[in-house]
Amino acid sequence: MSSTELPGVRTATAVTATARTVRVAEGEELCTVGLPGLTLTVRSRPPERTGLPPALYVHGLGGSSQNWSALMPLLQDLVDGEAVDLPGFGDSPPPDDGNYSVTGHARSVIRFLDAEERGPVHLFGNSLGGAVATRVAAVRPDLVRTLTLISPALPEIRVQWPAVPTGLLAVPGVASLFARMTRHLTAEERTRGVMALCYGDPARVSESGFREAVAEMERRLELPYFWDAMARSARGIVDAYTLGGQHGLWRQAERVLAPTQLVYGGRDQLVSYRMARRASAAFRDSRLLTLPEAGHVAMMEYPEAVAQAFRELLDERGGS
Repeated sequence: MSSTELPGVRTATAVTATARTVRVAEGEELCTVGLPGLTLTVRSRPPERTGLPPALYVHGLGGSSQNWSALMPLLQDLVDGEAVDLPGFGDSPPPDDGNYSVTGHARSVIRFLDAEERGPVHLFGNSLGGAVATRVAAVRPDLVRTLTLISPALPEIRVQWPAVPTGLLAVPGVASLFARMTRHLTAEERTRGVMALCYGDPARVSESGFREAVAEMERRLELPYFWDAMARSARGIVDAYTLGGQHGLWRQAERVLAPTQLVYGGRDQLVSYRMARRASAAFRDSRLLTLPEAGHVAMMEYPEAVAQAFRELLDERGGS
């Protein structure tokens, strides 16, 4: 992964008030960053004051930068935060090279940080984004101040049954078959299914939050590359799970130098709660937060607890 990239071209993203546009919460801003062969949409929340260290938030499979909208305002007194839409997700178009592997996504994050000269950052990752952030921290330690991983998608020998359909998306042809088999489902039905899978308690989602999620699902389903991005990224996770040697994710976790905050949910159906112990042993400078009632997206269900854990990480490590 080269550290020499042309500077990115950053432009504001116009947002109009229709059901099909990307939601921007009050106080947030969207922009696009153009890099050779790659265009990324970036969500930001201006910090409370100038001079705060930068932070970057990386979402999981099928997610977007919106997944961090609950956490970002809780940390804007500590960091200058930005959340990226990975290529093919959120409002970022597919990458020109079609590379949706964990390494490909990590390379996109590295290219963005290098072009913007924002490193070192406080790097946050959830699920697939956790695997991506782990790889970034391992291969480019100069870009990472601290690492916060929420249910990171690190290889498991015994995968939980609810995670099997995601793995099956990696099989060629299954994504298109799944799309045909589920075409009768409404966006509301799909959203309820996703929330039942990802949340420890879907009842914690407000009615307005649910409607916003349905609108986002409707928008995503209209994208011609939606299923392809899902399938190729799922294949990237499966490939990363089977990769051994120095490039294996657990081996790279052992190479991470940055202080690391791990967050695991007791009701997570996609990343096993039992992996918390292995992760604590793998990351050399780590602290662990376990949330027994949380599911796969603790930063959306319990943002205050995740924010407090990050504050304690900084306190223990002598500030920012």
